[in-house]
Amino acid sequence: MQSVLVWIGRSAGILGLLLIILAVLRRVSGAYYIGGLQIGTVLQGGIATLLLGCLAYLVVLVECQRK
Repeated sequence: MQSVLVWIGRSAGILGLLLIILAVLRRVSGAYYIGGLQIGTVLQGGIATLLLGCLAYLVVLVECQRK
């Protein structure tokens, strides 16, 4: 279970970071939309995905402390 959560944490963290970077770069270039979605929506999705990765790592850390 822990290895699955670590895998989820890593992949969600990388995906979230890529979404945030994409949103920031597109907004700096002057765009307001990415594929029909507003830049703010993509940025919030990236932040939420990054949070999912952090929470997955937190669960792994808490489980390691219980043992």
